[in-house]
Amino acid sequence: MTYELRTYPDREMLAMDLANLIAGELRAALGHRDRAALAVPGGTSPGPVFDALCAADLDWNRVDVLLTDERWVPESSERSNTALLRRRLLTDRAAAARYLPLYADAETPEEKLGELAEAIAPSLPLAVALLGMGEDMHTASIFPGADKLAEALAPDAPILLPMRAPGAPEPRITLSAHVLDGAMAKHVVIYGAAKLEVLKALRGKPPSEAPVNAILGDAVVHWAQ
Repeated sequence: MTYELRTYPDREMLAMDLANLIAGELRAALGHRDRAALAVPGGTSPGPVFDALCAADLDWNRVDVLLTDERWVPESSERSNTALLRRRLLTDRAAAARYLPLYADAETPEEKLGELAEAIAPSLPLAVALLGMGEDMHTASIFPGADKLAEALAPDAPILLPMRAPGAPEPRITLSAHVLDGAMAKHVVIYGAAKLEVLKALRGKPPSEAPVNAILGDAVVHWAQ
């Protein structure tokens, strides 16, 4: 497993540089494909990247945007990653992008998994995957100890999996590891000394213990304090 680590003097510089890099990668993908897909995480960490990326001058109406994972909650919920995405990425020039949801109105993700995956399939492989990493070494909603961890890590995994994990108050839906790892460009954003120590501790661990290792090969890790 080899990855590149880039460090930045502050989070603002990281956000600006990474947004420019992603925009360039999307432009390059659109140079030889009709459409390009960008997968991004929820949570607050990528927000500044979104704030810079949404104004990028590129052909957004040919870009498909989707989350790497989502909590199984409606968009009206304060825990919805989709709501965050609409506020901070799918705005300004990026409002022209096509959004591919990971949630539909149903009690459980299993009820809608097939149709959600069917809508995503034509957009694969991903042009760019932007990911985070938890201190427990998870990425997307591929958690250590999750009920479908082995399935999510399998080379023949489906596009999407429902996921339930200790400490997660609601079911999740996540792109599988091979879909994320198959992106033409992969970026992982981490902040703070603790995450840097976690990154160092990953070496040699199997993905079953450190799921983020399933996607770190050839990725660029971006770090700022």
